[in-house]
Amino acid sequence: MLLSGSEIIIECLKEQGVDTVFGYPGGAILNLYDELYKHKDEIHHVLTSHEQGAAHAADGYARSTGKVGVCLATSGPGATNLVTGIATAHMDSVPIIAITCNVTVPLLGKDSFQEIDIAGITMPITKHNFIVKDVKDLAETIRRAFVIAKSGRPGPVLIDVPKDVTAPNNKYEYMPMKPIPVGRVKKDITEDSLKQAIKLIDKAKKPVIFVGGGAVLANASKELKKFVELVDAPVCDTLMGKGAYSGKEDRYLGMLGMHGTKASNLSVSECDLLIAIGTRFSDRVLGNPSKFASKAKILQFDVDPAEINKNIVADHAVIGDVKEILSRINKLLTQKEHEAWIKHTEELKDKYPLTIPKEGLSGPYIVSEVYRQTKGEAIITTEVGQHQMWAAQFYNYKKPHQLLTSGGLGTMGYGLGAAIGAKTGNPDKTVINIAGDGCFRMNMNEMATASREKLPIIEIIVNNHVLGMVRQWQTLFYDKHYSATVLDDGVDYVKLAEAMGVTGYRVTTQEEFSSALSEAMRSEKPVLIDCIINSDEKVWPMVAPGAPINEFFEEK
Repeated sequence: MLLSGSEIIIECLKEQGVDTVFGYPGGAILNLYDELYKHKDEIHHVLTSHEQGAAHAADGYARSTGKVGVCLATSGPGATNLVTGIATAHMDSVPIIAITCNVTVPLLGKDSFQEIDIAGITMPITKHNFIVKDVKDLAETIRRAFVIAKSGRPGPVLIDVPKDVTAPNNKYEYMPMKPIPVGRVKKDITEDSLKQAIKLIDKAKKPVIFVGGGAVLANASKELKKFVELVDAPVCDTLMGKGAYSGKEDRYLGMLGMHGTKASNLSVSECDLLIAIGTRFSDRVLGNPSKFASKAKILQFDVDPAEINKNIVADHAVIGDVKEILSRINKLLTQKEHEAWIKHTEELKDKYPLTIPKEGLSGPYIVSEVYRQTKGEAIITTEVGQHQMWAAQFYNYKKPHQLLTSGGLGTMGYGLGAAIGAKTGNPDKTVINIAGDGCFRMNMNEMATASREKLPIIEIIVNNHVLGMVRQWQTLFYDKHYSATVLDDGVDYVKLAEAMGVTGYRVTTQEEFSSALSEAMRSEKPVLIDCIINSDEKVWPMVAPGAPINEFFEEK
């Protein structure tokens, strides 16, 4: 059948099982929005307050559902407003499709009104991007984009379509197709590479398993749990790896790195084998790479060959989908016993627990109370800063896809859009965004989106009237020169919430927060809780960037 470019885009989205998109219309993309209007019973469009919110919502939708998230924007500033969200997804390996529409083909390259080379801008922050200048290439391009976004190490793909390609009179023969299945990466997982990995495991007396976001993306929790039991090793994780291995398990030591637990960091400094699963060894984990895990052999499992020997040199690596690697290695492993080592790491955990102030409203108390009331079952999104670290430290994530946070790019303003995407994709789950007051200012307009969509998300502002993490760095490393980090302008977030149709609470005590959260969880509309805490409250531990993390944690 003959279809216009806009009709082809809609049909291809339906082919791929897309029933929700996030976006904001404009002149260049109006043909597509006109077609969306005709298909509004099949594809729900969430109108965000800003294109950045649309990108973050698509990201949150993808992370929480395991599907590909889709966002739409018009040319020029509409497209450039997606860039931070695309970069966020790129750094954290999140599969999203960004569809932008540009000026007509004859006007490309002529500095036309609202023209921008969005493909050129996003080239470094996408897995791939396309400019489709002929309607006959459109369907194939969209199908290819979905395969690229989902395959191997997932990531964002951008498709830029000039307006005349989407025009009603520009038609091309469209043939429906079933989505192309995307298999797991297996070709490099050889018996020899698995046997070499097992040799390292057999020799180890004090192994530690280090889990990253790749285990979450691969949905490898079941295989990981069996692997941990077979190796009989303690487990630590990255910020992105939260939930791949349950935080309630006895072997779990906590997060590794500059904001990690003392038990995790000391265990890694003492271990003789570090088994890294789906992690890229970021600078926040390594500190000084030359002194990281200096007594250990490094065994790395990862789908992306580019991550092997990039930040830390591995003694051996197995390349491939970590679910597949773990499934196959579990069949070859014999049961290990490291009773003394496990006992030692458990003693470290007992000796150096993360502590919650007994009195006063604090970040740790807020997160621990959220955990208690949600019974550890909520989807938690965060912004970036102190509250993000408290959310990582004091909420025990039992399942993958529970913590949605900007790990690689560190995007302030991410969490609220992500919460909208997560709640849209998981309407029956409790979704809570934990924000700092500085981060909330970045994209607080998306509260209006949650209100319009009638999404009962809970927005918790950990309000210390400063840019908390930056101020903490200034306290520790800049002689308390508080340059541009004090937010003492008296903004009333409760009134802002109420102005956008959101229920607002302001709390200053533990009892008030507990009560407000309980009411929020029963609400059928969005709720904002403004939590006033001390400006001097800090995240502990805190290791200077680039410092030897292991030495910081060693007992003197």
